[in-house]
Amino acid sequence: MKPILRVVRGQPSWRVASMDVEAFVTRMGGQIGPVTFDRRGRRVQPFAVAPWAQEEEAAALPPILRALRGDFFCLPFGGNAKPFGNERHPLHGETANASWALESLEKRGAATTLHLSLNTKVRSGRVDKFITLVDGHQAVYARHKISGMKGPMCLGHHAMLRFSDPAGSGAVSTSPFVFGQVLPEPTERPEQRGYSLLKPGADFASFDTVPTITGETADLSCYPARRGFEDLALIVSDSAAPFAWTAATFPRERYVWIGLKDPRVLRSTLFWFSNGGRHYPPWSGRHVNVMGLEEVTSYFHYGLAESARKNSLSQRGYATSIRLSPDRPLEVNYIMAVSSIPAGFDRVAAVEASPSDRSVLVVRSASGKTLTIDLDLDFLGGCKR
Repeated sequence: MKPILRVVRGQPSWRVASMDVEAFVTRMGGQIGPVTFDRRGRRVQPFAVAPWAQEEEAAALPPILRALRGDFFCLPFGGNAKPFGNERHPLHGETANASWALESLEKRGAATTLHLSLNTKVRSGRVDKFITLVDGHQAVYARHKISGMKGPMCLGHHAMLRFSDPAGSGAVSTSPFVFGQVLPEPTERPEQRGYSLLKPGADFASFDTVPTITGETADLSCYPARRGFEDLALIVSDSAAPFAWTAATFPRERYVWIGLKDPRVLRSTLFWFSNGGRHYPPWSGRHVNVMGLEEVTSYFHYGLAESARKNSLSQRGYATSIRLSPDRPLEVNYIMAVSSIPAGFDRVAAVEASPSDRSVLVVRSASGKTLTIDLDLDFLGGCKR
């Protein structure tokens, strides 16, 4: 198969497709999007693409913002405003900014895989990206293999979903978590033309009662919400679980999006509630109804320097970095799946492997509805433990 670069929503991209899913992956930053699930039927496109993607002014932006869309792999994850030793990484790392090289596009049986590679310079090493689509599966299987690197590293995926009005039309839920906290400082500041609402540093045990700066509480499980504000909150996954999941249910559109991971590799989920709270370019108050559901091992979005040293999460015993070894390549595996839902399916309450067939995912709603999804859970690795 000979893939051809084509410009999609402003970015040269490679196309990878199965009978059921079509995805485009940008050369710059390796960002996945747009993605069309159920391409033979309803053509569901859940991922957000920045509103400036095709504007002439976007050419002056940093690569990551120029391409901003869908999901991308961050190494190291975060802003990286502070150098780590002699390493000065760009926002979310070279993996989210540099140009990837095409290795292959191959179909083997029911699986089609796009293989890209990147030789990193700030910290010398190599990252191989494998994006696999499987006929009969409404899912994107993303694998990143990190080799040749040494030392602590924070990392993660940066999936971004687009929600539609009216307010609260989407329902967000997660597998059980052991700790939750709002970003320790304001996500945005008025003097810098940005606004946040959640109370900095507030701990929470439930998504539906998170403190705000007004003294009231916010329900983070309903979105869109809090128009005019940008906020970040993090939960730590239960590392004893065979896998962890994050879900967004869209009852009106009649589908659910589910992200699945090994919680021993990706320890936390960082939620970015982006709803028009940034009034500086290129955001300019127009990046609305977007939520980042970012599976990470990181100290919020600060970067490698903050994640590698002691911080408020690591002091509680929650890992915020992974120590890489050139002798042991690290694989980071992540699944993003979509399924239609029956009438009355409100929000995901439980996700588990079928006891009779490990290639089937069973999803139950709080309202008692059940659906099944064909999926290769063993891809995550942790399910085998």
